[in-house]
Amino acid sequence: MNKKIFSGVQPTGNLHLGNYLGAIKNFVELGNDRNNHCIYCVVDLHAITVKQDPKLLTENIRETVATFVASGIDPEKNIIFNQSRVSAHAEAAWIFSCVARMGWLNRMTQFKEKAGKDKEKASVGLYSYPVLMAADILLYDATHVPVGEDQKQHLELSRDIAQKFNNDFQQENFLKIPEPLIQKEFSRIMSLRDGTKKMSKSEVSDLSRINLTDNKDAIISKIKKAKTDPMPLPADIKELDKRPEAKNLLSIYSSLNDVTLEKTISQFSGKNFSEFKESLIQVLVDKLDPISGEINKLMSNKDYLDRILDLGCEKANNIASEKIKKIKQIVGFN
Repeated sequence: MNKKIFSGVQPTGNLHLGNYLGAIKNFVELGNDRNNHCIYCVVDLHAITVKQDPKLLTENIRETVATFVASGIDPEKNIIFNQSRVSAHAEAAWIFSCVARMGWLNRMTQFKEKAGKDKEKASVGLYSYPVLMAADILLYDATHVPVGEDQKQHLELSRDIAQKFNNDFQQENFLKIPEPLIQKEFSRIMSLRDGTKKMSKSEVSDLSRINLTDNKDAIISKIKKAKTDPMPLPADIKELDKRPEAKNLLSIYSSLNDVTLEKTISQFSGKNFSEFKESLIQVLVDKLDPISGEINKLMSNKDYLDRILDLGCEKANNIASEKIKKIKQIVGFN
């Protein structure tokens, strides 16, 4: 069965190893499958749910495109575009916000996590952005959406909106009900300084993450300084429940090599961290140093990156404009 796949990445700068293993690596594999029609969106409308520096946002949009291409996503075979240049996204988001129910949005745990204790000061956009995410997906009749555990709830909202719209306007199967694509054998990538916290660009210490723009020397230094524990590497996966830093580093190695965590444990069981880190450094440098070099090269050719976006936005607009036209007709707009 041919799959129509939609996914997006926020252009917030400093894309890191967690973004690569959790999303971009998977995008490349999906895009290389001839049976897939892939649409990859730089979701810049989502990015402004928190305040952005306008000049930096422009650069971050280009850097996200550069990261896609440097990682192996072919802009000729896949659509790469930025959301703000296709007006149907904002139009559909408003219409779908009139379909979605407050109770549905109140259940979204990500808003509670991101807004924190002072949610009264959070933007309305941060609260309602799952509706915009639904618009992103439903405009393209996406059959499948790659999601991590933290986004499954938002995809469920997209499905609820699609079903309610179809029922309310008696349009059977007009909005397609998307299915999740969840990566197998993937562990969430955690901070190199604290194995209980997710790897994040917002963490103060740059030593907590491997940025995709890090060169070989930076990668070596960060892994050598990565937090560990004093015991040898375990023989049993159950031991990792109480050893978050060991679990994180072993998971990174496993994900980069496309092998199970069990296989990695059997390979390094009983060895010390210094020996394991040498192997981890080698695979990280082999995989990421070429990507880093290519990102830096592409960022010096802004005209090329802008041409990719121009072409992608034209293709995306051709699809989305037809869908929003039909949506508006169904609703009753002239």
